[in-house]
Amino acid sequence: MAGRVIFHIDLNSFFASAEVLKNSALEGLPIVVAGLHRRSVVSTASYEARAFGVHSAMPLMMAQEKCPQLVVVQGDYSWYEELSERFFRFIRQFSPYVEPASIDECYVDVSETIKQYKRPLDLAWTLQRRLYEELGLPCSIGVGPNKFLAKMASDMRKPMGITVLRKQEIARKLWSLAISEMWGIGKKSQALLIANGITTIGDMANPDYESRIMTLLGKHAYTFIQNARGNDTNRLSFNSSVQSISQSTTMDCDIEDYDEIKTVLRRLAHSLSRRAQQEDIKGALISLSIRYFDFTNAVRSMNIHTYVNEESVLFEQALLLFDRHHNGKAVRHLGIALGSLFSYSRAIDQLRMDLGDTQHTNDIEHVLAQLNKQMPGGHLIRAAQAKKQE
Repeated sequence: MAGRVIFHIDLNSFFASAEVLKNSALEGLPIVVAGLHRRSVVSTASYEARAFGVHSAMPLMMAQEKCPQLVVVQGDYSWYEELSERFFRFIRQFSPYVEPASIDECYVDVSETIKQYKRPLDLAWTLQRRLYEELGLPCSIGVGPNKFLAKMASDMRKPMGITVLRKQEIARKLWSLAISEMWGIGKKSQALLIANGITTIGDMANPDYESRIMTLLGKHAYTFIQNARGNDTNRLSFNSSVQSISQSTTMDCDIEDYDEIKTVLRRLAHSLSRRAQQEDIKGALISLSIRYFDFTNAVRSMNIHTYVNEESVLFEQALLLFDRHHNGKAVRHLGIALGSLFSYSRAIDQLRMDLGDTQHTNDIEHVLAQLNKQMPGGHLIRAAQAKKQE
């Protein structure tokens, strides 16, 4: 398997799998994760429930009509986030080049790792088996030379599938699929394309239709066309260091009282601040996540243009975000995250590693210049210089 090798790893029915891990009595049952009121919609359906035609985004009442024995479980998003963190830590054992795509899926560049295996697919088999044995999480893996083909491959065989999609196979495996099966094409674009005779992925790749597609889809058209031809050139976006830290909680019951909400946010800010200080990191981006009683979500962020980890600042900014964006509904879950992280001590350690020798490590001007390059908006100077500027 020459060239780049990208895995797309997709956890199968993640929320449902997470609930089974918490309560083994649910194993093998048709379960859905959803709110418990009449107007709820299905967030996730187990494969046993899908066999009855139940799927995500379906109204819960309809799902219960299709499957009278359906087991409805109210989601525990703190547990899902914890399990997701374990998942990503596990994947990084195989490669540091990991790009999270959502809470339950990621792209991994295994171009170097795969060379350690006698047979290329042994890596995928090993990863899939160990993930299930060690974390209890089933997954499907798509293998391709780029992100698009790996993503399309992972969708071809679920659950617990491993599918390889090489460029020379796309005419046979990919082009006959309906345009609605193409990753990245939204429903409005699908309808527009179908109305203009572009009904399959093969049509998207066909040079005869190129000008028509360019007219229909505008600036994104060329990317879609190249993807359909197997020519996705997108590089993985990854950082081997942690990019954000967060604290969240799911309340035992829905809360509406403002003072209660403030108490929860203060507690989260305290925990997040303590963790950030223990890990010697500060951040310049503060995010608030709100999940309402009806399972709708809102995530809002603000860049504060300075690096902080103090409890009072985290609380004040999170409360400000809540005041600006709360829609009045009862709240089930709250979370605060600190992003755009920076650590002075880690930056200095990394700088020393990057230099490769000690010739500059005692050169203060050189160190300050390099730190200012690494720190967005940074402007570190000598104390003596600061005095002169007073």
